[in-house]
Amino acid sequence: MESKESSLGTPSAAASNAYAQGLTQFQGFWIPSRNVPTSSIIAFQKYFQALDDDIIVVSKPKSGTTWLKALVFSIVNRHHYTFSNTPLNSTNPHLLVPYLDIHLYKENPNPDLSTISSPRLFSTHLPYPMLADSIKRSNCRIVYITRNPFDIIVSLWHFFRFMDDWSVEDCFEMFCRGEEGYRPFWDHALGYWNMSLEKPSNVLFLRYEELKEDPVAQTKRLAAFLGFPFSIEEEKTGMVNQIVDFCSFNNLKDLEVDKIGKNPGSIIPNNKLFFRSGKVGDYVNYLSSTAVERLSNILEEKLSGSGLTFK
Repeated sequence: MESKESSLGTPSAAASNAYAQGLTQFQGFWIPSRNVPTSSIIAFQKYFQALDDDIIVVSKPKSGTTWLKALVFSIVNRHHYTFSNTPLNSTNPHLLVPYLDIHLYKENPNPDLSTISSPRLFSTHLPYPMLADSIKRSNCRIVYITRNPFDIIVSLWHFFRFMDDWSVEDCFEMFCRGEEGYRPFWDHALGYWNMSLEKPSNVLFLRYEELKEDPVAQTKRLAAFLGFPFSIEEEKTGMVNQIVDFCSFNNLKDLEVDKIGKNPGSIIPNNKLFFRSGKVGDYVNYLSSTAVERLSNILEEKLSGSGLTFK
């Protein structure tokens, strides 16, 4: 399927920054084609065969993806590694839980995934309608994390300033128009929210703020959903707290691989860009009360009747 421009015009018509210029309309959604060629999405949709014990981490960019990947990897592999020899000490979480569209099917249109040990851990930013049909038909588990969209805007703005020094106002306007990578925020969240209600044993809907507020309870919830619940003995010996502490923002950002490393083949110049502040509510330092009210009204309209809210 060929890519095409939106009826709204190209994002670059309204914003001249590099992030906007890198967006392409494809299968009805905005795709950051500089990092995700449409050919890799087509190959993923055509060739990927999901297994029932696969685990797929899904998010919009800047929603807590790196943190969630570290938690999922640590939970699933806690009987294989200690905290002193875990691959997370030397490998960025994005390589341990690789992107299907950004990495695996970008490097090879039909990669051999049969050698990956079970359960296979994958990730994507793609909206639910763009997932491979085999995922939707399988019993695999999807863990979706979302975040207060106001904080996403600020984090996204900071993150892509390595391309050019665009303004937070530009980023905000694009967000309000829904002209951001991987579908408008509200549509992306709604897709996975609805599936979590329809198939709760296959789709877990997590909120970044709840994970920050009570990481122990949310990590236990995550482990149970993944099929790797913590035993009573593990809870008594502090395993849950140890995983939470190891995967914390402060610990991950201080690991050498996340301070000076760079993921091969990535457009991101260094791994430290994945770790800025991780704070909840940081948007109040960047967005005016008028801007917050405007986006709040948009969200209220777009999410009306769904049961999904953001404050």
